Amino acid sequence: MSPDTTARAFWVETPGQGSIRTRPLATPGPDEVRVRACFSAISRGTETLVFHGRVPESEHARMRAPFQEGTFPAPVKYGYSSVGVVEEGPEALRGRYVFCLHPHQDHYIVPVSMVTPLPEALPPERAVLAANMETALNGLWDAAPRIGDRVAVIGAGVVGSLMAWLCRNIPGTRVELIDIDPSRHALAQALGIDFSTPSRARGECDLVIHASGSEGGLQQALSLAGQEATIIEMSWFGKQSITLPLGEAFHSRRLTLRASQVGTVSPSRAARRTHAERMAQALSLLEDDRLDALIDAETPFDALPETMARVTTESGTLCHRIRYTS
Repeated sequence: MSPDTTARAFWVETPGQGSIRTRPLATPGPDEVRVRACFSAISRGTETLVFHGRVPESEHARMRAPFQEGTFPAPVKYGYSSVGVVEEGPEALRGRYVFCLHPHQDHYIVPVSMVTPLPEALPPERAVLAANMETALNGLWDAAPRIGDRVAVIGAGVVGSLMAWLCRNIPGTRVELIDIDPSRHALAQALGIDFSTPSRARGECDLVIHASGSEGGLQQALSLAGQEATIIEMSWFGKQSITLPLGEAFHSRRLTLRASQVGTVSPSRAARRTHAERMAQALSLLEDDRLDALIDAETPFDALPETMARVTTESGTLCHRIRYTS
C-alpha cells in the first residue's frame, strides 16, 4: 500500500506498553475531510491513566474519546489533541490548519463537523494546547470568578496555569498559582501570574481551583477557602481513592466542593454554546505568544511508544508535543 492509502496510529497494547500500528485508510466521503497530522500532544493527566490501565470500569463508556478504537484497558487507540492540514475535503477547508479531537495518528478521515479551523494568528505548533484550553474555559464557566475575587489555583500544570492565566485578566482579582515545585515560579513569571509554594500560599480565598491531581493538593484547597467559598475540582483521580478532612472547618465554613468535567458544556453556558463554539473560543484564547511557555518538550511520532512510557512516569512535565513528518 502507498502512503496515501495507509495511516499509522499509536495504540496502547497492554497497560504500560504501546506501539504504532499501520492500517488502511479509506477515501473520504462528501461530508468528510482527510487530514495530515502535523502535531499532537500528550494530555499527561488523562493519558497517564489510560496508558497504565487505570480507568475505572465504571467509567469505560464515559471516558471514550472521539474516534477512539478498542476498549479499556487495552488494546486501545486514545488521544484527543491533534493539529493538521486538510488535504481532501470542501474547497473552503483544503490546505487549512485545523484542530481535531483525534488520537495520535499521522493521517485520518473525520466528518467536516469535527474539525475546527485555526485562527490566522494561531501557530499550529501552539494549537495543540486547544483541548487543555477548552478544559480551562469550561472550568471557569463552572467556577464563575467575579471582579475583585481572591483566587488560588493549586497545581501549575497546563490546565491549572491556563486557568490562572485567564483569571488574572479579570479586574481587581488576586490570583495566586501554587505548586510544590518551586521551579514553576519561572513559568508563572512568564505568564504574568503570582506564584507561591504551598507553605506560603494566602488563604481566605473566594475561589479555589484544584488542578494538581494529588490528595494533598485538594486537602490544601479546603484550607485556603474562606467562609462560604467554592472549590472547583479539575483533577480526575481515576481508580485512586483520596481522604479529605471534612470533619474540620468544611461545615462551619459552609464550603462548596464542585467537580468540573469537559465532556459536557458547563450548565451555565449549555443553553447558548455548542461544543464546536466552545472549541472555537478556546482556540482564539491561545493567540498570545506567552503561552508557548507551556510546551516544554517535543519528540517525533515514531518515538511515541517510548515517549509515552517515559512522560507518563516522570514528574514535572507540562505539554509534550509530538511532531509528524510526511
